[in-house]
Amino acid sequence: MVEALDLFLKIGLDKRTAENTIANNKVTTNLVAVINEANVTDGCERSTGNLLYTVATKFPTNALVHRPKLLEYVVSSKVKTPAQLEAAFAFLTVTGSDDLDLGKFEEACGVGVEVSSEEIERTVDEMFEEKKSAILEQRYRTNVGDLFAHVRKKQPWADPKIVKQLIDTKLFELLGEKTAADNEKPVKKKKEKVVKVEEDKTKTTVEEEINPYLIFPAPEENYKVHTEVFFSDRPVLRACNSKEILEKHLKKTGGKVLTRFPPEPNGYLHIGHAKAMFVDFGLAKERGGGCYLRYDDTNPEAEKKEYIDHIEEIVSWMGWKPFKITYTSDYFQQLYDLAVELIRRGHAYVDHQTGDEIKEYREKKMNSPWRDRPISESLKLFNDMKNGLIDEGKATLRMKQDMQSDNFNMYDLIAYRIKFTPHPHAGDKWCIYPSYDYAHCIVDSLEDITHSLCTLEFETRRASYYWLLDALSLYQPYVWEYSRLNITNTVMSKRKLNRLVTENYVDGWDDPRLMTLAGLRRRGVTSTAINAFVRGIGITRSDGSMIRLERLEYHVREELNKTASRTMVVLQPLKVVITNLEPNSVIDLDAKKWPDAPNEDASSYYKVPFSNVVYIEQTDFRMKDSKDYYGLAPGKTVLLRYAFPIKCTEVVLSDDKKTVVEIHAEYDPFKKTKPKGVLHWVAEPSPGVDPLKVEVRLFDKLFLSENPGELDNWLDDLNPESKVIIPCAYAVPALKFAEVDDKFQFERLGYFVADKDSTPERLIFNRTVTLRDNYGKVSK
Repeated sequence: MVEALDLFLKIGLDKRTAENTIANNKVTTNLVAVINEANVTDGCERSTGNLLYTVATKFPTNALVHRPKLLEYVVSSKVKTPAQLEAAFAFLTVTGSDDLDLGKFEEACGVGVEVSSEEIERTVDEMFEEKKSAILEQRYRTNVGDLFAHVRKKQPWADPKIVKQLIDTKLFELLGEKTAADNEKPVKKKKEKVVKVEEDKTKTTVEEEINPYLIFPAPEENYKVHTEVFFSDRPVLRACNSKEILEKHLKKTGGKVLTRFPPEPNGYLHIGHAKAMFVDFGLAKERGGGCYLRYDDTNPEAEKKEYIDHIEEIVSWMGWKPFKITYTSDYFQQLYDLAVELIRRGHAYVDHQTGDEIKEYREKKMNSPWRDRPISESLKLFNDMKNGLIDEGKATLRMKQDMQSDNFNMYDLIAYRIKFTPHPHAGDKWCIYPSYDYAHCIVDSLEDITHSLCTLEFETRRASYYWLLDALSLYQPYVWEYSRLNITNTVMSKRKLNRLVTENYVDGWDDPRLMTLAGLRRRGVTSTAINAFVRGIGITRSDGSMIRLERLEYHVREELNKTASRTMVVLQPLKVVITNLEPNSVIDLDAKKWPDAPNEDASSYYKVPFSNVVYIEQTDFRMKDSKDYYGLAPGKTVLLRYAFPIKCTEVVLSDDKKTVVEIHAEYDPFKKTKPKGVLHWVAEPSPGVDPLKVEVRLFDKLFLSENPGELDNWLDDLNPESKVIIPCAYAVPALKFAEVDDKFQFERLGYFVADKDSTPERLIFNRTVTLRDNYGKVSK
């Protein structure tokens, strides 16, 4: 591993990336192989090394024979930009293992195309002329990423560094120095800063600009070899559709893309399923096709209607509309008939080994004693299984694959097992149920799925998938695997999630600390933010990578910054008495719901009362002032947001002479003073009446470690501060009209959502995310 680390550093990877790569055995193996194939073991330019890393993690597996040729182009700088490399991947994905037409390849990748600085500048000038009025209106709030994408669309092979420099220069020439108006919106500036960090982080992928679905072939191209299945006792199987089968399929579908999202209805969906939905539904939508929502309900003991209802509702909430809703159990009769046919063709047999015996024989690569029983005998026994004449556990139907294969998923997998359990959807008609390995590929074929997309842990099942469809002479969908979505400081395995819920470590499947979609929704995360997050990650094959939670939070802030209205809440109130304001005096002030609210739009404002008793955060007061402190201190003046400057004139301490009980202050009604510090606050709405009391729940990371799932005692890693309840926060009166799921920015505190536990008498708010963004800092 030390040798590999040195190798990765030589090609220009930064130390953190190199060390993270070492932690992933698969990526390490691929990258070492790529470096050796490229003959750069002595090192190379950093820009070349970044491209080699991308080849190691994203190269299409169906075209591995052409990887050395692509590496020649990379090392010789004929392919030198991320855009060229992505175009190469798209071309090679379609080509597969067929002969490589270098002319067409070079044309597709822009090899030899040199875009001069003058051409780039001309394109930038034309774009600025076209968008001049919008840029002048938005000034430095203009989305630079949109400008960048516009230029890239017209000049895909232009040097991105030159494009960025020209855009920045042109913006300055057009707008000049930033004015006070440009600088007075700190939230906007923070957002722009994060965008730059995101851009820096993704220099090698330009992830936001690439259509993530370009890598997938069209349905009419599904005649090429999908995969090669090697056997110990027969010729290699080059799985592909015959011309007749493909033509029949295209005639039935009209050439449309058909995908499927196939969750098991045995639990709640999590954010990993959001990525699967983005891939399955997104591809179908982008190509004008349809995506089935198919419940993979082959296990009657695990399915519940609660989960089925939840899945359908969450799919809709995520913004996806199924082409059809189906169940694997809809096809039980066809699956049974095809199992009979599989036996007739000599590719399946009834076995009487126990589960432990099957496991032992597979480990020793030994054939079952019943593997070569007569076909007629297996047909009769399988019929007996169907009719309930054989006890549960006494027989299974196994596929006759290859017990000597190097792939353990070819060790005569079980196709059917006996379970005397009624099925939630199919009733009590069946007492034998198909396995996932048997049913999944067949139902894909029966539904004429064009693209069967799944996560990388299913890659070893590809051989079994195509073996079975070939054995039954059925249409074969295009199969492609992508990396799972793994996020730091959480767990997403169903087993672990189920334990957290059933053993009451969390408060149900929709606990806001969980990465279930129900939990994220209750926390106030929007479906659009989740989809933006997934799109930003992209559809890659870099297995084992861990996405930082801060990256998701960045997208959540981006969304809520635009949609959540502003309000004021004080979590830990400290009483401030305004001594130069009459006790019975209440001044109604205007507060903005939105930072850019126009003065003439009354609906963009809400009323806040200002009286002689106000409350600020306890943390916004100190007995000793300092230069870098912007809160209140004895003798110091601060501005109350939307109100007046106040100056601390006296501090009332408790009997211990340490604890601050109350502050006395004077306000400046004419606003002559201009303090730096600005505080949020809440006032008594009328003399002697407490402000609106609300409960606030502060949620944080559920686990202390980045990857708790790898720990033996993972439950010991639970964050004891992941949920902090503040039972009596003070809020402005306008907040009493909040309804469940209403989202707000509590100024200076973060984004919050009204929880379903709220009642008219007691409102409860969950913190969605803080205002502070650590994503850029983490990624540097």
